[in-house]
Amino acid sequence: MTNFSRRGLLKTGAAAGVLAATGASADGHGPKRGGTAKIGLAGANTSDSWDGRTHSDSYMIVTAHGCVFDCLTEVAADGTLVGELAESWEASADAKTWTFKLRSGVTFHNGKAFGADDVIASLQLHTAEGAKSAAKPIVAAINEMKKVDDLTVEFTLAAGNADFPFLMSDYHLLMYPAGMEDEAIANGIGTGLYKVEVFEPGVRTVVSRVDSHYKDGSAGWFDSIEFTAINDSSARMNALMTGQIDAANRVDFKTEPLMRANPNITVFEVTGNQHYTFPMLTNVAPFDQLAVRKALKHAINRQEMVDKILLGHGAVGNDHPIGPANQYYAADLPQLDYDPDMAKKILADAGLSDVSVQLSASDAAFSGAVDAAQLYQASAAAAGINIEVVQEPADGYWSNVWLKKPWCACYWSGRATEDWMFSTAYESGVPWNDTAWENARFQELLLSGRAELDTAKRGEIYGEMQGIMSAEGGTIVPMYANYVDAHSSKLANSGTIGNLWQMDSSRIAERWWMA
Repeated sequence: MTNFSRRGLLKTGAAAGVLAATGASADGHGPKRGGTAKIGLAGANTSDSWDGRTHSDSYMIVTAHGCVFDCLTEVAADGTLVGELAESWEASADAKTWTFKLRSGVTFHNGKAFGADDVIASLQLHTAEGAKSAAKPIVAAINEMKKVDDLTVEFTLAAGNADFPFLMSDYHLLMYPAGMEDEAIANGIGTGLYKVEVFEPGVRTVVSRVDSHYKDGSAGWFDSIEFTAINDSSARMNALMTGQIDAANRVDFKTEPLMRANPNITVFEVTGNQHYTFPMLTNVAPFDQLAVRKALKHAINRQEMVDKILLGHGAVGNDHPIGPANQYYAADLPQLDYDPDMAKKILADAGLSDVSVQLSASDAAFSGAVDAAQLYQASAAAAGINIEVVQEPADGYWSNVWLKKPWCACYWSGRATEDWMFSTAYESGVPWNDTAWENARFQELLLSGRAELDTAKRGEIYGEMQGIMSAEGGTIVPMYANYVDAHSSKLANSGTIGNLWQMDSSRIAERWWMA
């Protein structure tokens, strides 16, 4: 069977069935079953649950999709799209109708057979009344879901979408047993390689390997995994260096030299589309004024942040969310530069003076977020802008600050396709639109780009959208941040690390093994 990249997907009209074998590890030794991996993760909250609609940070993303649960599709470590619970798919000529063939012989952890009813019920959760799911825009774009037979589902979209199979790999779109959704969410009942033994939200999770799984021989090498929530960066790095855990996400750049000097620790780094942001609610004064937003764009020293916050592990951003790993990244877009005199002039021309704003920040947003906010405070002062940095508690940051405070620190993993990123965070009315920014031309381009099958035309559309956001949007994107994680010599991998999210695209549970 063949796997298809995003670029070639529609030329073939169908895509692959069997997940590729993991292959040889970086040290030349292949994978083997056995052992217990101990993984320490940031991004945990006491409010965590197995409800994929609520997943927004690394802890639950790593423990859920690719571990306890599966999605219909999966982006492999090399960036190609492969089938997970879907075996193959094909599209109509206008990309409005997609037919997915499901894998046979799959069962949930409670013994129920997986099939078309489960797919429809699981996706409908995201558009249910009162549901607050970041994946709602993906599912809401489906006009009809039809069960053709027990292992075939036909999706009819409101408009053509060339990226639809990629969207089905979204980590929110976990598959639950139909009619047992509440029970599955309460107890963590999925079709994944690992079943839940212990789940203490915000503290720890223990999972054990499922016998006779459909991925046998290609993934899922640990007998069990112990995930420990360690939000504090120093504590997490210390736990790895002292052997309490075997892998950790979000390496603290301040202690990175010590870790690289340790022969038993490997720091692994990949460049993806992760970006650190400062989104402002553009329906709240003074961020509702374009002049204020433009001035703030020129009042930040982006290179200083890359140097001092990322310590060089990244690149300067340009106030839009499309990253260097995206197909239609607008590398030739004029770069927004630090220019306090320009910021002053913009405000003066608009009749504004003595602009004072609050910026909420916590290192829960990203490692070094508070320091980054203070750097912004200092650079903006030269432009006559007074930024008061409000240090927020780490626990509950995503539920109490993000989307609620007018201006705050945030991070985005980026997405595999441009439309996926834009529609998740910047389409009008979507749950995770953290700027509430409205631009008619941008929304018009979003819809036309989604249905456009011509590669050159899509490039023009997404280039214009990046330009509009950079110039007028409500989010400051000062930097793209590499994913920098670390593991001990006890663990091994194939040598190809996924770059969609942290920890091998958050699939360390299924792709890695004991060395």
